Amino acid sequence: MPEEVLFESERRQSREDIAEYLRTVAKKEAGETITLRAASDSVSLEVPPQPTFEVKAEREGTDPNTELSIEFELEWKENEESGESSDLTIE
Repeated sequence: MPEEVLFESERRQSREDIAEYLRTVAKKEAGETITLRAASDSVSLEVPPQPTFEVKAEREGTDPNTELSIEFELEWKENEESGESSDLTIE
């Protein structure tokens, strides 16, 4: 089945504002709904207790238009509560 984008938001923000979004997600208890809103768009999701956490660093393009990114992604299968575990360190 092709990917279906349920919600998307992209804008330049301070690192402090980004950290606050991540803290809000991290403080949610298992079973609590996370609602994402921007303008008139919104989606609510219930993140399971152990989603898969993916971290990816990428470089795209060529000089002088090279774009670097770090992506943090939580993913899980609908109606499934377990995920793989592995060691990750972020410094």
